Amino acid sequence: MDRAKLTIISKVPNDTILWTQTTECHGCKLRKTVAIERNNNCTVSLDTRWKMQYQITYDFNKTHPSQVGSCPKVTLKLDEYGVYYIYIQKNPHNSSNIKCDTALQMNMPADSNIPIYVAIGIFVGVALLWVFAINCHRRHWWNRVLLSAGAERLIDPPPNESKEQGELIKEKQTGERGRAVRRRAGRSRESQTKGRHAYASQDLGSMHNMNTNINPVDNEENRPKKERLKSLDTFRGISIVIMIFVNYKGGGYWFFHHARWNGLTVADLVFPWFVFIMGTSMAFSYSSLLQKCVPKWKIFLKILKRSCILFVLGLIVNTAGGHSPVSLPHLRIPGVLQRFALTYLITASVHLLFIREADIHMHSYWSRARDILYYWPEWIFNFLFVALHCGLTFGMEVPHCPNYLYKPLIGMIDCEIYNTKTPYDPEGILGTITSCFMCFLGLQAGKILLYFKDVRGRVVRFLSWGFVLCLIAAILCKFSKDDGWIPINKNLWSLSFVLCLAGMAFIILTVCYLTIDVWKIWNGAPFYYPGMNSILVYMGHEVLHNAFPVKWAVPQTHASLLPLNLWGTFFWVFVAIFLFCRKVFIAI
Repeated sequence: MDRAKLTIISKVPNDTILWTQTTECHGCKLRKTVAIERNNNCTVSLDTRWKMQYQITYDFNKTHPSQVGSCPKVTLKLDEYGVYYIYIQKNPHNSSNIKCDTALQMNMPADSNIPIYVAIGIFVGVALLWVFAINCHRRHWWNRVLLSAGAERLIDPPPNESKEQGELIKEKQTGERGRAVRRRAGRSRESQTKGRHAYASQDLGSMHNMNTNINPVDNEENRPKKERLKSLDTFRGISIVIMIFVNYKGGGYWFFHHARWNGLTVADLVFPWFVFIMGTSMAFSYSSLLQKCVPKWKIFLKILKRSCILFVLGLIVNTAGGHSPVSLPHLRIPGVLQRFALTYLITASVHLLFIREADIHMHSYWSRARDILYYWPEWIFNFLFVALHCGLTFGMEVPHCPNYLYKPLIGMIDCEIYNTKTPYDPEGILGTITSCFMCFLGLQAGKILLYFKDVRGRVVRFLSWGFVLCLIAAILCKFSKDDGWIPINKNLWSLSFVLCLAGMAFIILTVCYLTIDVWKIWNGAPFYYPGMNSILVYMGHEVLHNAFPVKWAVPQTHASLLPLNLWGTFFWVFVAIFLFCRKVFIAI
């Protein structure tokens, strides 16, 4: 997968060298790929995920391409499974130079994205059929069709009877329907009369209700129910489903893997979104605990307990699937759940210090901004986190990485792409600082839901936050992948990366909120169900990712891997649906 064959046919009496490099490696020099002997042929396998730069030179200098006697550098997008030929010969006008023909493609391979198109078509088709069936069930269309068909059979006279008999049957049925309608109307008038008498006696205050609290707010049945947003659980489910799919390698497609360095892929979206949702849920849970008069020190113990459990579960994930006992000196401490644990501990503790127990200024002239003004000390704390991250990023000199001080993030080089040994950890301590800010922005979404109950106010604020954060991120990266002040970089959780993903989260939450909780044109299925059991689904897929029936050996092609990875994802969705039907919910 992701490879093409390039055959070089040499007709020159000297050795030549093929130099290559992908455009994904920003600012990198070409690297020596293969030496081609004189008057000989050579075939190499090249990467097709990104555009490829190549150059063929004489064997004058083996450390970098020489411009003497070389062919010009060419940038070409190779097709996956493509077969290419390059013919090189002496330059007839200059004997010290070589002449290279343009790469000639000898085959026309099928589009490698066809399995994705088929999978999307099947998913959309099943979703439309599901929505149609649900609407038919809710609006009783099936019953209407069956009843109307039955009524037609009853009303129509049998073919062997005369026309007069058919008319008599119709008149008899019509009379029965009329009597039934009159009986229902009589019962309705009687119930309305009783209701008026009951209402009058309640107004006058009978002995029966004088000792009863008649305030409808205090009655158990009339108390306002606690708001639970299905959109938030659905958004969590979307994140966990995409996370499982990309962890199963996403059919082997490069855009379902994490970006090598700068930039964004599908796999880079889900981790920050999950952190964002964790912050949004935090606003509801702590507000509910305070309304139940739970002391803050007990709430902090809950925070500490949950953080410790997440951290231990992360260590279990790091050691799962090994074929030998764990070596404790070499145990990897950082991880996804460990990042969640630290982020949750820090953000929740800071929020607990400044949380408001009541919305006492909802009618003030500045009430439209009270979700921010109530928590101005919390904003200062989080801006200090951002300043700390930027200070370490721009001001700390990294050994063996001199460009890092002057070109932050770009100078910090990925080992695999840039062929260096610069250490970094995408779940390390430095990125935890900006992940706390990501969680805090999610907490801001929760505050909007708490303090503003009208749909228009929530939607306007969500969209405003979303577009403003995305715009700030675009300005920081200068609307480019590699040339900005702070490029979007998931490996380092750069500030622009956090702002961009938080802005996207606000927008997606808005779409889910409108379609699920407001317009009710979607019930969140199937993502709602894994969103209700997210920790179990995540742990299950991490620990059992190589176990049957989730995974088995298949040919290493997109057409084979994509159905297998989709099946593994849907398997855990089915598990979540089963647990939901059995009313089994596991939370920390």
